[in-house]
This record gives sequence, C-alpha cells and structure tokens, in this order.
Amino acid sequence: MNQRKNKPVIGISIGDINGISAEVTIKALLDNRLQRLITPVIYAHGKAMTFYRKQLELEDFNFMQIKSIYEVHHRKINLINVVEESPEVIPGVETQEAGKMALAALEHAITDLKSEKLDALVTAPLNKNNINSPEKKFVGHTEFLTEAFEVKESLMFLVAEDIRVGLVTGHIPVSQVAQRVNADNIRKKLQLMLDSLQNDFGINKPKVAVLGLNPHAGEDGLLGDEEEKIIKPVVAEFKDKGHLVFGPYPADGFFGMLHHKKFDGVLAMYHDQGLIPFKTLAFETGVNFTAGLPIVRTSPDHGTAYNIAGKNIADEGSMRAAIMEAYDIVRSRRGWEEEDEG
Repeated sequence: MNQRKNKPVIGISIGDINGISAEVTIKALLDNRLQRLITPVIYAHGKAMTFYRKQLELEDFNFMQIKSIYEVHHRKINLINVVEESPEVIPGVETQEAGKMALAALEHAITDLKSEKLDALVTAPLNKNNINSPEKKFVGHTEFLTEAFEVKESLMFLVAEDIRVGLVTGHIPVSQVAQRVNADNIRKKLQLMLDSLQNDFGINKPKVAVLGLNPHAGEDGLLGDEEEKIIKPVVAEFKDKGHLVFGPYPADGFFGMLHHKKFDGVLAMYHDQGLIPFKTLAFETGVNFTAGLPIVRTSPDHGTAYNIAGKNIADEGSMRAAIMEAYDIVRSRRGWEEEDEG
C-alpha cells in the first residue's frame, strides 16, 4: 500500500475569504493529529491565507504553494492558487471578488476530484449572494456537486456523533415542499440514506426513523393526509424488503424526547424540520455530508459568520469534524471496495 492510500489527499475549497472560512481552516489544520492522518490541499490564494495567519497571530501555520495537484507533498499543508491576482481581503464584508474566488476554488477542486487525484473534498462556507451570477446559478454545494458529477439523486445528510439527519427536500421554498414530498422522492432519499449508512458509516443493518410532514404526523388525517397516503406506504414497502425503517413520527416530540438516539439515521421531510434540531444538538461538531455522490464531500454545518470574521473567535470544531468525517468515510468506502473485490 503506497503513501497516498495510507494518507488520503483531502482538498479544502476555501469558500468566502471575507468570512470565517480561512480562520476555521487554519485552526483545524494546526491540529497535529489531522496532519498525521491526511494530506491537505487548500484551494485558495496564498496571500489571503497569509493575511489571516498574521491577522489572527497564528504564526505556526505554514503551507507550501504548489502549481497543481500533481505536485502534492504528503508531509506538508499544500495550497493551490485558484486565481492569478490576490483578491482584497476585507473581513466581514460581502464582495463580488470574494464570490468569484469561492467559485474558482470549488471548480478547481472538482476538476482534481474528477482526475482522481483527490480522495475527498471539504467545502468551507461561502456566500450564495456573491457567488451567484447571471451565467451561473448557485443554490448550494449539494446541488452544485450533484450536477457536476452528473448523478440523478443525492442526499443532504447532516451527521454528528449521535445524530444523523437526511432531507427529502433541501434548498427549496417552503411553499413547494408539500408537492415534492411524494412517494418517489421519499423512496429515493430513503434508499440513499440506507446505502450511505452501510457503505460510508459501516453500519450493517441500519435502523432509520422517518418523520411526518404535518404537525403531529397528520393526527390520523385530521391535520393532513400525506402521512397516510404517501409516507406510511413507503415505510411499509421498505419494511417488507427487510429494512429497519419506522415511522412516520411527529418531528417535535421525536426530537424533544431524544428518540434520534435510538436510530442510526432520521429522514426529515424538509430543510428546517431536520436542520433546526440538528444544529441545536450538534452545532459545534456537526458535519454536512453529501451522500450518493461518487466522491466524498463534507462541510462544516455553519455559514460565513461575517459578524465575527477576522476576530479570532470562530470555533473550528465543525471544520475539524468535517475533515475527520471525510477521512473516516474514505476509509470506510475503501474497506467496502476491498471486501467487494473479494
């Protein structure tokens, strides 16, 4: 087994340089345990990272600039400049220049993932306002990567030590949620979750809870009939195939009584139904993982946090967890591949 297989090459797309992305990246990579386990490649600009190293007085952070992924050094923190000219760094300020750099970092990393020179990608937070343009619509990392790798379906999967929450619908208006909560979508997302729990998290026989859409899971049709007509039949279908799938459960009582601890995964119907309890319970250690892609992608579960950018108070816990989760999933997938090959 060569050096790369022992030490996965993990890319980090820097996101918005005027937010806390650079700070949490630097602080996470200063953890010597990470440097022993992975070979990091930051997609950013050297001058932007140097700005934060000085601004935050984190002088122990050192990196080696390389021209391409083919020059990666396994004993260093590597950095690839994704734009020619150094962008102006203005902590806490939204600029178009920072948005262009965030997109360039992501696109460069995707190219290296497709060349199979990266084992995983960790995406640092960006701003959807300044990354969007008339030519390129950006709804979110999950959707962008799903399109880039030409897969039909992916799953936004928020994971932490004792809670994993996937979403049937993601970044769409609430007014469109009910029409997207149909049997076909639930079936696809539930299968993606089961496959991911097995292949990415090494759980042989995963136990999954499915939440209802309506208050009190519809109250037997009194508050809505999606549970009776759509969700329950899909749950029964998976049970008939031998899967440990249960529900639908009322979301408020389910999380309020900490029932998520009894399950390996929870499938929520829409964004806030799943992410509000997840971030309440695991904000500093939560990780956003995109299941269903041919590559491994994770991200911290927070945003750009302009209000604290450049002040040396951002917590790097979620970024560190995202890097470690990427490492663990790479290892898990390799284990399954080796087993499948006999």
